[in-house]
Amino acid sequence: MNLVPRPLDRIRSIKLKLAILMVASGGVAFAFFNWQIGWLPPKTTITAMVLALVLSQVLAHGMTRPLREMTAAARAMAKGDYTRRIRATTRDEVGSLASAFNQMAGDLGDADRQRRELIANVSHELRTPITALNGVLENLVDGVEDPDPATLKTALQQTERLATLVDELLDLSRLDAGAIPLHKTSFSLADLLSEAVSEAALVRGVSFSVSAPDVQVTADRGRLFQVVANLLENAVRHGPAGGSVRVLGEVRPGEVRIDVCDEGPGIAPADRVRVFERFTRGERPSGGGTGLGLAIARWAVELHGGTIGVVDSSPGSRIRVTLPTG
Repeated sequence: MNLVPRPLDRIRSIKLKLAILMVASGGVAFAFFNWQIGWLPPKTTITAMVLALVLSQVLAHGMTRPLREMTAAARAMAKGDYTRRIRATTRDEVGSLASAFNQMAGDLGDADRQRRELIANVSHELRTPITALNGVLENLVDGVEDPDPATLKTALQQTERLATLVDELLDLSRLDAGAIPLHKTSFSLADLLSEAVSEAALVRGVSFSVSAPDVQVTADRGRLFQVVANLLENAVRHGPAGGSVRVLGEVRPGEVRIDVCDEGPGIAPADRVRVFERFTRGERPSGGGTGLGLAIARWAVELHGGTIGVVDSSPGSRIRVTLPTG
């Protein structure tokens, strides 16, 4: 590829480049007038060029200050400091660059914060079942407890919790990387919802009901089943003992709706977006979940080009999934 030559690239100072530009343009102008008129006063010419040089240096100092601030901020960002911002008061290209730099610094700061929170939350989530499992195994080895079915069941539950967390983290990693393709097929909406409810109904103390038309929808059945299963798990966890969970399916022109309703305390309007963030458990931080189910549900729905959100419902909460048909 042929690159256009840039004569001033070797000069490291923008102010010096502006000075050369002023001298060169002024020299060309004076040469032209000298050629047309035949003579120019030497003192006047030299004075004008010196004043132009001084003025260019004064003006260039303010013009290049945002660039110097960006250089210092970029060096600070390389060391992990994303708090510095550039004062963008001009409307020219440098001002646009400063605004873009500030936006980038904010985005990088948010990404770094989310990364730190993810590491802290994953460490916490892993520590809990590992500690419990380690305690059970130590008791078995030391002979404090006998390997009876109840003790082994406790160990199995903690192992399953670890496996669930690892699987969900792998799912999120694949979703973030865009490495999960959708395999869309046509299937019965009512059959899908009934199957998901049948699996969730293994939990005692909660009654389920399904209402959905027997129509064919086109989507990734495995991913959609995962979305409904995560919503049902969330509803069971936050609903009261002996309560009920309703699953409603509806087909409208151009879209498919799936509502999962519980009889829990509901979700405050201020938290209705945050509940779909990773490791968010609403009002019950010790509810036993990993805090990843709704985040995975959101990503899976968005892969289909749909939306998921909390809609007004009283009592309890209602989470609605909307998918485009086709």
